[in-house]
Amino acid sequence: MDVILRCDSFDISLGEGPDIGDVTGQLERIAAAAGVRDGTMHVCAVGSTGSLTTIEFEPGAVQDLKDAIRRLAPPDRTYAHEMTWHDGNGHSHVQAALLGPSVVVPVRDGRLRLGTWQQVVLINHDVRPRRRTVEVTLVGSL
Repeated sequence: MDVILRCDSFDISLGEGPDIGDVTGQLERIAAAAGVRDGTMHVCAVGSTGSLTTIEFEPGAVQDLKDAIRRLAPPDRTYAHEMTWHDGNGHSHVQAALLGPSVVVPVRDGRLRLGTWQQVVLINHDVRPRRRTVEVTLVGSL
């Protein structure tokens, strides 16, 4: 059995947080180009105010997720982080930490093994628009 390792990355511009972008298409292209038949794809958002998760990427579910994120760590609260940096994004760090920076997606028969209505999404939690880097590591068999 031949094992392949492929590392790749791409950038996505997102607006002020929480802003959510579907990255499934980019991940599918990376999997197809690698030629991996079966394996795992590790996907990581670079930066402490970005996160990754999966959801049905449709307007209602996306709005529900944004609302839930704001309830988890509301921007109108006082955060100790802001006492140090005075940048107003303490809630951004907490939101991102609660959701987490990465997801792992199975690859089966050369395709991402996601549900019919499941997409991988990148979230910017920062108080300003950001260009986010996504790092991808794909390990599998040919």
